[in-house]
Amino acid sequence: MFWSILVIVIGLCIFEIISSVDNAVVNAHVLKTMPEKYRKIFLLWGLLFAVFVVRGVLPFLIVWIANPDLNLGQVISAAFSNSEEVKGYLEHSKPLLLLGGGIYLFLVFLSWLFLEEKKYAFMVEGFIHRQGVWFYALASLVTTGVVYFSLKENAILALAATIGVSAFFITDGFKKNAEEKEKQLMDPSMSAWSKIFYLEVLDTSFSIDGVIGAFAFTMSIPLIIIGNGLGAFVVRELTIRGIDFITRFEFLKNGAMYAIGVLGSIMVLESFGMEFPFWFSPVVMMGLLGLFLFLSVKYNKNKIRLSAAMKKS
Repeated sequence: MFWSILVIVIGLCIFEIISSVDNAVVNAHVLKTMPEKYRKIFLLWGLLFAVFVVRGVLPFLIVWIANPDLNLGQVISAAFSNSEEVKGYLEHSKPLLLLGGGIYLFLVFLSWLFLEEKKYAFMVEGFIHRQGVWFYALASLVTTGVVYFSLKENAILALAATIGVSAFFITDGFKKNAEEKEKQLMDPSMSAWSKIFYLEVLDTSFSIDGVIGAFAFTMSIPLIIIGNGLGAFVVRELTIRGIDFITRFEFLKNGAMYAIGVLGSIMVLESFGMEFPFWFSPVVMMGLLGLFLFLSVKYNKNKIRLSAAMKKS
């Protein structure tokens, strides 16, 4: 029991850190344009908001939406009690939650693969990126296929899939807007409070990936809050001290996105009845991150060798 909890919490923490790196980079750049007083306000109150409000409340809201027969108070009490009746409700809604979250994560992965500018770890990534126009066609086909098979199981399951798709396009819009607004946020004339407010909204939109992905590891809300909360704390520390270090690993973002794609696929398969051991998701995720960490280190060594060779010549 202890080891299973430890594996899940460590996996959740690492997943939260890696999936929030982009957010940390934006935060670090914007904070450099703010007075020290407001940096401290954001880092203190922003941490409390990120951990206790966003990552503390969002898992309960997601489970509540998947269990309309329960009120929010029952969902909260269910997370910390052993009521068989409430457990039955949660078990019944598990496929809905997994399918909605799974298709959301898989579309996040597809969007990154086809549309986002990136360092290519493999040649095929460059080829796929050049075919970006096909993302929307593929996303539509995936949605249609999932809904088709869901209807054979349960009409509400199909509804959960469409909610996951809607959540993706809503949060994707926020993220795209954030990229466009980043230059505006760098303007020193913009008020510090406006920047703090915008960074909190941005943090909330980025946190959704980590919270939804957490359900691929466990259905236990307390473990999700602990793992994601620890991850959010580490991300804040990276924002202050280590963002330059972590961005040196060129392909770490690639590894995070492949992990998101795999976790989304696992959630979709589980929603249709497939079962995986508790350690499967954390081990697969850490294996992918390890691979891309290795590729990043190798890339950096080759870059150093090439730079040294050019200096000699």
